[in-house]
Amino acid sequence: MQQTEAFHLLKMGKNIFLTGEAGSGKTYLLNKYIQYLKENYVKVAVTASTGIAATHLQGNTLHSWSGIGVRDTLTDDDLDKIISSERIKRNYKKARVLIVDEISMLHNYQLDMVDTIARLLLQQHLPFGGMQVILCGDFFQLPPISSKDSFTQEKQFAFEANSWITGDFYVCYLHEQHRQQNDPLYNILNDIRSGTAGEHTKVPLRTRYKKEPQGHTKATKLYSRNVNVDLINAEELANINSEEKIFKMTSDGFPLMVEGLKRNCLANEELKLKIGAEVMFIKNHVLGKYANGTRCTVIGFDPHQGWPIVKTYDNVTLIAEPEKWQYEDDGIIRATITQIPLRLAWAITIHKSQGMTLDTAEIDLGDAFEPGMGYVALSRVRRLDGLKLMNLNEMALTVHSKILDHDKIFKQCSADNVEYLKTLSNTEIAQYQKQTLIDRFGGCTIKPATRKEKALPTHLITLEMLKENQSIIEIAENRDLSIGTLLTHIEKLKGLELVNDHHIKHLKCMLKQEDFDTIIEALKVSEDGKLMPIYEQYNGKYSYESIRIVRLFVMQKDIS
Repeated sequence: MQQTEAFHLLKMGKNIFLTGEAGSGKTYLLNKYIQYLKENYVKVAVTASTGIAATHLQGNTLHSWSGIGVRDTLTDDDLDKIISSERIKRNYKKARVLIVDEISMLHNYQLDMVDTIARLLLQQHLPFGGMQVILCGDFFQLPPISSKDSFTQEKQFAFEANSWITGDFYVCYLHEQHRQQNDPLYNILNDIRSGTAGEHTKVPLRTRYKKEPQGHTKATKLYSRNVNVDLINAEELANINSEEKIFKMTSDGFPLMVEGLKRNCLANEELKLKIGAEVMFIKNHVLGKYANGTRCTVIGFDPHQGWPIVKTYDNVTLIAEPEKWQYEDDGIIRATITQIPLRLAWAITIHKSQGMTLDTAEIDLGDAFEPGMGYVALSRVRRLDGLKLMNLNEMALTVHSKILDHDKIFKQCSADNVEYLKTLSNTEIAQYQKQTLIDRFGGCTIKPATRKEKALPTHLITLEMLKENQSIIEIAENRDLSIGTLLTHIEKLKGLELVNDHHIKHLKCMLKQEDFDTIIEALKVSEDGKLMPIYEQYNGKYSYESIRIVRLFVMQKDIS
């Protein structure tokens, strides 16, 4: 299936399993659909099965968003607690679309638990309560992580969940290749995916045994286990005889949310660099100046700001300026960390390399311990001549037998869906998509407007009125909106750094100074800034609206 065909099905509101080999454009298409939803004011929950994957999409882990946490089962008490949580209820009731990235690492029972909770909170008779659910990933990549006690037990993949069957997922198996293309490495990866990897597969791999990669990019070493990586990077940096510079991460938000971002982000809290250090970018630049995995060398430090100056192996010189990683909730940025988007790149774990594209890599698969690990590592590289293979065990070229069998089913389902689209005219598809957008999702198409106010998203209209020094009371009266709605606008604008102290200072006057001081002290020690604990702490003395007003000032340096 081509990306344009998959995009049609996404916009038609179908539950989708978006899959394809590494480099087929899954993440690109996912981001394109997320942008489409946001442009049409459709609430979308962006989640992933792992924290690292979630930060790439500015989302949250499915475990946190859905309320399932680290549970293996849901008891009646668990369900009562989850569906009583205001945060969890709000998550489900606002979302029209739920996206789950890196589905290969989600257990079947975890997907079923999300379905159970969604039905209880939304519509009992509909799969996932009626939300459109998009599962994205490739089951040939890393499988679900088992606990130590259950490591030897049989893997249960998400496609084995009851909710996968009842959810009627349309498979979109992308076949376009944007990474290996016609390189011999493509045939090796296909052998692994088809379960036919054998001696004939090892022949081209042996040509890369301990052989330096072609080209001018120094190879990143990929290892199965983290201990090798930390040791190599520390030793290599210590061996450079030049002054060390330290870049410290900064953060904004409530501690619990910030810690979650730090834990799941590839950025270091303290990044230690020297001239000559081998580094890689760990984020895609918004204008395409670098990508997640771009290798370079530190050649100096900017004399004005002090930021690292790096030269890529394509001989491009860049200043690596700080970037932000954010946790976004319903369009409101709740936590932010800022750091130089680099990490030492002499070595990295295979697990953390997932999602990267590397020009060259030195890969040690001598201690590969999971089916699919070899496929993940080898598929990071663009070309076979960019590979230096150190070791290879039998596990490295294997994939789980269940995945091999089910992949044939996925491909046939995808082919059937292409034929289904052919039965529809372009007019029918467009009508179907428009009906889904407006009637089901409650979105709206953006039309030309004669008045400036109508042409702007609602929170930006609020921004314009704040800039005209209108108070929140005046704005509420002029726009016939509630104070609560306008506070949501201001939270969103504050997260986007579009409002400052001057714009909202009048909000402090809505509370007595002593009440403002009491609430702000309580919020300062709050882990996550939730309203209910503070409301209950003072037995309802302060309204939720008052607490929300004060919360706007917690992360500002000047709160006097």
